[in-house]
Amino acid sequence: MDTKTPIRPVTPPAMQQRQHSLAAQVRREIERMIESGELVAGGWINEALIASQLNVSRGTVREGCRSLQESGLVHVIVNRGAFVREIDAKEAAELYDLRAALFGLVGRTLARVATKAQVTTLTKMVAKMDKLAAAGDVEAYYRENQLFHDSLLTFTGNARLTEQYHAYARELQLFLRKALMKPGRLVESNEEHRQIVQVIASKDAVAAAAFMEQVVLKVKDRLFGEY
Repeated sequence: MDTKTPIRPVTPPAMQQRQHSLAAQVRREIERMIESGELVAGGWINEALIASQLNVSRGTVREGCRSLQESGLVHVIVNRGAFVREIDAKEAAELYDLRAALFGLVGRTLARVATKAQVTTLTKMVAKMDKLAAAGDVEAYYRENQLFHDSLLTFTGNARLTEQYHAYARELQLFLRKALMKPGRLVESNEEHRQIVQVIASKDAVAAAAFMEQVVLKVKDRLFGEY
């Protein structure tokens, strides 16, 4: 009697690497869809549709969804599929507190290290957003707003800070959109951006930290006064 253990097929390393790379692409696309509002909180993620759009297998889409579940953006239910995670007002308020603390750290860091060229870049971005705010173009303003914050983070040179800040910001995308939809909010938001650039250019690390933390806390107060 042959008692040898059956040999299981082994996926070649190159193929494994390709599968992980495809899953990462799927993850980024689903993140984009959540951030853009194409996928709403509580919404079902259609694996078949996304697989078809990206020309990947449904298994690859599932792997991407599992990765997003670990980051808190997606909730996977056995035998039902993956859904965009919903967060309640209390949890969102707590995330805002964490985000405020990190944004304060961004301000403290930038006031010490930002170059004149970086301040000029931020100033030009604010000028561009002025035009979008005046036109009331929420979608375009929202995209530029994200680029502005990404630039602030990049200019700190702190990769770990950037990673943590983005993690909280992703979970708050739907709340951020709601905050910008109010009449007159775009102009008010960009005035805050202008002041952020000014306080960074002042090289006062303490003032920059305090102001930028307060900017986020003000958004929190505006949103959760309604709940």
